[in-house]
Amino acid sequence: MAQAKLYAANGDFKNEVALPAMFDETVNKVCIYLHVKAILNNLRQGTAQTKTRSQVSGGTTKPWKQKGTGRARSGQNTSPVWVRGNKAHGPKSHDYFEKVNKKVKRIAFHSALSAKALEGKVLVFEALSFEAPKTKDFLSVMLKSGIEQRNALLIVGEQDKNLQLSSANVPWCRCARVADVNTYDLVRANNIVISQAALAELEGGR
Repeated sequence: MAQAKLYAANGDFKNEVALPAMFDETVNKVCIYLHVKAILNNLRQGTAQTKTRSQVSGGTTKPWKQKGTGRARSGQNTSPVWVRGNKAHGPKSHDYFEKVNKKVKRIAFHSALSAKALEGKVLVFEALSFEAPKTKDFLSVMLKSGIEQRNALLIVGEQDKNLQLSSANVPWCRCARVADVNTYDLVRANNIVISQAALAELEGGR
């Protein structure tokens, strides 16, 4: 069974705690790749587009006759070889949307959790609640627990509003709700920080 370090609310280390079954599954790298690729593609706007020959400002009349001028042949001044002409083979706007089956998403999500648990990158807190949104109090708890200040993912529950606001100004920490966290968030995180309440919410909903 997967284990994780358990910390008190003030950042003191207590002992190790058993993680739910979703942290102890076989890591499927193929599903992780498919889901992460789909997430990144679905973030793309796909609005890059250049003007075609018919859209560029210019005339449609042949600039000069075909032969006898000594100059190169030319059909119209909107050609891509002309200055201010259209761009040849430029990008066209299109949709990058990629569909991933629910089963693949679930396997990828649980595989990412299991991979982080195997690396010892999951840290569980008894509670992560603050009476008021204060970044100073949040940093005090994080530094006391010895969390590496590099790309930490903080998974919070629906009611942890003060926690979200307290961590908003911390550059090395990203905050995501249990309902919003995805496989890409888990893969790119160096450490995963989660409270026992949010862990129970994660186990029940994902």
